[in-house]
Amino acid sequence: MNKIFKILMPVLALLSITTTAFAQEGGGLDATINQGFAAATGWFVNFIFAPFPGTSFPWIVMWLVIAASVFTLYFAFIQFRLFGHAISLVKGDYSDPNDAGEVSHFQALATALSGTVGLGNIAGVAVAIGIGGPGATFWMILAGLLGMASKFTECTLGVKYRNEYEDGTVSGGPMYYISKGFTERGLPGGKFLAVLFAVFCILGALGGGNMFQANQAHAQIAGILGDYPGWITGLIFAGVVFAVIVGGIKSIANVTEKVVPFMGILYVAAALVILIMNAGQIGWAFGQIFEGAFTGLGVAGGLVGALIQGFKRAAFSNEAGVGSAAIAHSAVRTKEPVTEGVVSLLEPFIDTVVICTMTALVIIITGQLTINPETGNYIVEGGSIVTATGASGVALTSAAFASAFDWFPYVLAIAVILFAFSTMLSWSYYGLKAWTFLFGEGKGAELTFKIIFCIFVIIGAAASLGPVIDFSDAAIFAMAVVNITGLYFLMPIVKRELNSYLSRLKSGEIKKFSGQENKSAAE
Repeated sequence: MNKIFKILMPVLALLSITTTAFAQEGGGLDATINQGFAAATGWFVNFIFAPFPGTSFPWIVMWLVIAASVFTLYFAFIQFRLFGHAISLVKGDYSDPNDAGEVSHFQALATALSGTVGLGNIAGVAVAIGIGGPGATFWMILAGLLGMASKFTECTLGVKYRNEYEDGTVSGGPMYYISKGFTERGLPGGKFLAVLFAVFCILGALGGGNMFQANQAHAQIAGILGDYPGWITGLIFAGVVFAVIVGGIKSIANVTEKVVPFMGILYVAAALVILIMNAGQIGWAFGQIFEGAFTGLGVAGGLVGALIQGFKRAAFSNEAGVGSAAIAHSAVRTKEPVTEGVVSLLEPFIDTVVICTMTALVIIITGQLTINPETGNYIVEGGSIVTATGASGVALTSAAFASAFDWFPYVLAIAVILFAFSTMLSWSYYGLKAWTFLFGEGKGAELTFKIIFCIFVIIGAAASLGPVIDFSDAAIFAMAVVNITGLYFLMPIVKRELNSYLSRLKSGEIKKFSGQENKSAAE
């Protein structure tokens, strides 16, 4: 441990001095990096988020939604058929303490959720409703329900094709199941796609999963404490993140299994209190959601606008089909790949169907969206709905909660910081596994990536490198292009695994473990 800190601290100290110098120069270097990076990578960002001709619908969102629909039909609505069984698995009813793996079903779920539950649920929903109206919520829920099938498919493969090592550690994810699965089926191009996915995953982990989170966390803290240099926030976050990730997935899981439920319960509880206080308006709010989903309720873009915003925010929020969650779920303690696929389908449900919907209801019920009393339609200016306070994004969600609790913006700030922290932990693991896939397993390779990751925490908090963040976001969705391509070729293998598991479950070959065995498994 001393060796690690001897390596890390001089690097962090040098970086803090450098970022301070940049700040004193008025961000000149920041601007230069922005311009140069935008010129070099703008074509890639524009391609990934390009809309279909004549529309504002990004093709990458349709790519994710179509895949989710295909998997839903192919596996005969697996997300509904096995929802109850997923709950049993998370509770540990079928957990064997002797199975290979590093974490429990619940820990794997919490780790993966910590990578998706975050600003998309708080700010993203507000953006969707602000542009697409309440109807966007309906399409967001639908996309979340469909996405459950995508998560099932990729996480089943993640466990089936993972590498298990003698020391008990495992490595898995799309880079492993694409390369191994394609070889098993005699298909060409598996290795190339796996390497491509790993490269995109590293870029996404350092940017959207790290720098963006650190940047937003600093903005929230500075909003409460007043403006101060971002590198200070970065140093603190880097130190805490490093202290957790140096212990590997078990350490990450131990933190996320506590942080994720805490912040989720905190946020949902506040939303529930507001909904209970305004119980008489809940029916009206759902009426707005359903009517807006099919008519647009006078919102700019109408039905199509609501649909686009709902699908877009769901895709950006739950990451179903991106392949990132399969990396976390691969570390689960099980010998049945299907069990983790079933557990993972709970992610989009919790992330999008529950948390995003509650955010939407709070915004609608608290009257944040202004309505023209004469026409009954929402007042639209500049392509978005005029809000009661003029706020948008995370500020709109904050204003909605503050209308009931004047102290809630402080709680929301804490939630955003925790969301950012837990997201960084999860993406550090995703990036690490992609890194070791490319450069080999070993303590040296792992330590190198962890140090690089922590350096990027400081850069993210200290600078506003817009094009760098845009590029890394594009890289995350480029992961989906590679991953879903692989899933289409490998889904027959998942169906074979599913049929085998269900037949053994029905025959009684797969049994629940007794209370004492469950206790051992949890420990």
